[in-house]
Amino acid sequence: MERTELDEHLDRVLIGGREPVEITIVDSDPRWPERYTALESRIRTALGATVLAVHHIGSTAVPGLAAKPIIDVLLLVRDVEDEAAYVPALEAAGLALRVREPGHRMLRAPDRTAHVHVSEPGDPAVADWLHLRDWLRHDAVDRAHYEQVKRRLAERSWADMNHYAEAKRAIVQQVLGRARAWRAEGSCTASDLRRQAYDRTG
Repeated sequence: MERTELDEHLDRVLIGGREPVEITIVDSDPRWPERYTALESRIRTALGATVLAVHHIGSTAVPGLAAKPIIDVLLLVRDVEDEAAYVPALEAAGLALRVREPGHRMLRAPDRTAHVHVSEPGDPAVADWLHLRDWLRHDAVDRAHYEQVKRRLAERSWADMNHYAEAKRAIVQQVLGRARAWRAEGSCTASDLRRQAYDRTG
């Protein structure tokens, strides 16, 4: 996505506007799963039966992967557009609505240590989030490559966190392609998938 197009999109969907940010990547922290578990408990307590599923996603969900120290959570509900069913309760639990776009909401902790992405089970992005997480847990080569890219990008200043995310798009799509194939083909090894990719491009 071109910078102007991205900024126009962000101006439509961000609540509170764009925020300049310095990205900090830290080594994997064994306490991240505990932080996720505590956040999941808060969400389930706040929403009760409204919750269809909760998942730990993003780099903090991958042991051994350096990351921004922000816990990413995927919350699945029946209807994302029905904000009344979940936003007030999550706000009462200490989260603030930050992103409103079709089929997706994102709330965050005031100290920006947690992001809660709200989606519906049928959204293709849900499978992508989970496939990417599981593949990075499985494959050390892509995990190391992804970490190198993130550390390099973190050396720059960004007009908004979403510009950093956009800069990662190429590597994410590359890795996600192998993650999808791994899920679809089951028995493929990581080396098989890389060899197939090289055969197609080279």
